[in-house]
Amino acid sequence: MVRIARIRHDSLAAPSRRTVLSKWLAAAALALASSFALPAAQAQEAPPAPVVTVAKPLVRDIVEDDEFVGRFEAVDEVSLRSRVGGYLDQVHFQDGTLVKQGDLLFTIDQRPFKAALSQAQAQVDSAKTLVEFSKMQFERAETLSRDGNIPVSTLDDRRREHLAAQAQLDGAEAALANASLNLEFTEIRAPFSGRVDRRLVSPGNLVQADQTVLTTIVSIDPIDFYFDIDERAYFAYARDARERGGVMQEGAGGIDVVVRVADRSEAVFNGKLDFAENRLDEATGTMRVRARFDNKDGVLQPGMFGRINVPGSLPHPGVLLPDDAIGADQNRRIVFVVDEAGLVSAKPVRTGPRIDGYRVIREGLTGEETVVVNGLVRVRPGVTVKPEMTTLPPKAETEEQTQ
Repeated sequence: MVRIARIRHDSLAAPSRRTVLSKWLAAAALALASSFALPAAQAQEAPPAPVVTVAKPLVRDIVEDDEFVGRFEAVDEVSLRSRVGGYLDQVHFQDGTLVKQGDLLFTIDQRPFKAALSQAQAQVDSAKTLVEFSKMQFERAETLSRDGNIPVSTLDDRRREHLAAQAQLDGAEAALANASLNLEFTEIRAPFSGRVDRRLVSPGNLVQADQTVLTTIVSIDPIDFYFDIDERAYFAYARDARERGGVMQEGAGGIDVVVRVADRSEAVFNGKLDFAENRLDEATGTMRVRARFDNKDGVLQPGMFGRINVPGSLPHPGVLLPDDAIGADQNRRIVFVVDEAGLVSAKPVRTGPRIDGYRVIREGLTGEETVVVNGLVRVRPGVTVKPEMTTLPPKAETEEQTQ
């Protein structure tokens, strides 16, 4: 600007100097305009395509599992009560131990029952003596009656006395058997093998016959698992059971099932269906089903919750994808499919249960598509991506972590 101010605006100035000045000003203006336009041009350049991992879905024959929540219950369970009343004399077990069938657990004070047994035995002995005497009298009267030495009415009296004595003996023997049984009932034994609970009554306390609960026993091995299924599941299971040649109420032919408990680090437990109720509950519309499991190590306990997986179909071809490849669009599930040009499109799918760590795709995919399995946050329909192909393993690596 200083140089421009010093230029003489003389009408006699040479035309060549004016031309040079004009070109210099034009060049300066063009350079200034270019310096402001360069960042805007760079900002309008398209960003590079995002890199995502894609794979073909797994396609193989599968059996879909349905999952239900249920509870373990003992096959046998009993609340021990005494059949006779009396004062508790002894406890013969430690709380919480395993007992075998027939083990002595409690003893009621036996002294009154032993006295009653002795009294009943004495009555039997007395009745036997009376029977022998009445028999002799009857036989003697029978002999005399044949000779005509006594009237027939006397013979009838002797017969009546003998029959009454025999009936009295029968009553005394019944009383003796009852007294012996009551004495036996003073020893409360385990009706089956299992684990006993703590004692609920201490020695010295009065035990009411058939009322006072002394303790409880539950069987351990095997153990049952009960769960409820709805009407739709029942029809599906009953249909599959008929195709297998079984009946749902009889365990559908012993279908193999798997139970998982709350401890995820614990291995799954394998069992078989063995029973279903003979009707649906009118209030809930559900049917109770039972599965039985071996429990030799005693890990499973009555009252424990678990998740059971029951085969819900016959073998059929299935499409499998990891859960990370499935997104959500409001109330539906979608997957992002990439074509040969890298263009992304969304396809709605209907999902099923998990198998080998993958999610079953019941509808929406044929298995030939290329699906985004990693990097869903960087894609949306209509975006072009740079796909990196990978192959899904037969079983998901994160299966144990997700169980």
